[in-house]
Amino acid sequence: MTTLLPWAVSFALIALAIAMLCAALRLLRGPAAEDRVLALDTLYVNCMIVTLTLGIQYGSRVYFDIALLIALFGFVGSAAMAKFLLRGEVIEP
Repeated sequence: MTTLLPWAVSFALIALAIAMLCAALRLLRGPAAEDRVLALDTLYVNCMIVTLTLGIQYGSRVYFDIALLIALFGFVGSAAMAKFLLRGEVIEP
């Protein structure tokens, strides 16, 4: 059973790299601003999962803390971009 984990982690990292590439292409070529915001949201989620996968691979708990920070900043950034697209400003006077 222990020989299966490195193969699964390697496969997951390759699949996540392909997903990040697709999200980056949508971020660059997105026809609308909403598509770009969703692509950036997908990109940070994939980055967080890559960090968690690396934490599993290396057996270090530091990666899990880093993934939590990525999730926190990604959520705040997505909420700010969505508010900017709806109202045109992020901070209300």
